[in-house]
Amino acid sequence: MTFNTFLRHLRVGFNSIFRNGWMSVASVTSIVVSLFVLGVFIILVLNVNALADKADKQVQISAYLNLNVDQKLREKVQNEISAMPEVSKVQFVSKEQGLTDFRNSMGDEGKELLEGFGKDNNPLPDKIMVEVIEPTTVPFVAQKIEALNTSHTEQPIMKVKYGKGTIETLFKVTRLVRNIGFIFVAGLAVMSMFLISNTIRVTILARRREISIMKLVGATNYFIRWPFFVEGTLIGLIGSVITVALLFVGYDRLAASIGSDFTLQMSLLPLSQLWQWGGLLIVLGVLIGMWGTTLSIRKFLKV
Repeated sequence: MTFNTFLRHLRVGFNSIFRNGWMSVASVTSIVVSLFVLGVFIILVLNVNALADKADKQVQISAYLNLNVDQKLREKVQNEISAMPEVSKVQFVSKEQGLTDFRNSMGDEGKELLEGFGKDNNPLPDKIMVEVIEPTTVPFVAQKIEALNTSHTEQPIMKVKYGKGTIETLFKVTRLVRNIGFIFVAGLAVMSMFLISNTIRVTILARRREISIMKLVGATNYFIRWPFFVEGTLIGLIGSVITVALLFVGYDRLAASIGSDFTLQMSLLPLSQLWQWGGLLIVLGVLIGMWGTTLSIRKFLKV
């Protein structure tokens, strides 16, 4: 194909969009509606997954030490926990710091209630806070920390807490949310592909007489196919760009409207993390435009 022929196909395909105005509008609208619904679900699933990941990462293990544990033994236990391959961070919290944190968390009434407790009569034990690399390993790491008692003459660990029962339920729920989200997005993607391609097919069906005439005057399949291919690609591009613009403007407005609620604002993914998904929707729209045109035009070339 020469460069002039290529320019001719581009020009004819571009002009066909305006010449077949209402059918082109119908195709673009189909792409916008389908990809918009798909995009909304993708953004929703991404935000839910991010929220689930944040909840998973906030899970910590508290290893409470016995009262008779001296500094040397405590540091040894702390080093043993740090050496575990599943552990990402270890922090020692003294009983004095624990009492201060507990008092602050109780508010003004709690401060008055705990006013009588101090250094000499602090009921809280020292503890080691443990964060893990993979949240799902929390129960396993907790068991390993408890097992440290067997390697010491004096049992340093009094109790290990990580929200047993609740954590397992949390992991199950977050895993279920991710799986359901993936299934919904995959299903909507397939539905969008068939809906858009069928709309483009109807557009080409309305022009079967034009294709037949071109075949009868001697035009090759290749020569007929390319302008339709360009037209379908442009329709997919226009529709997907409009969709991404609507999604991002709407998402930005949503983030701005809840700007006063710090908790909700922190729960939303920043717009900068969604650009790659916007690019994916544009690529998907273009590919669907190409795919729908290629499948549809093939039938009418057999004249």
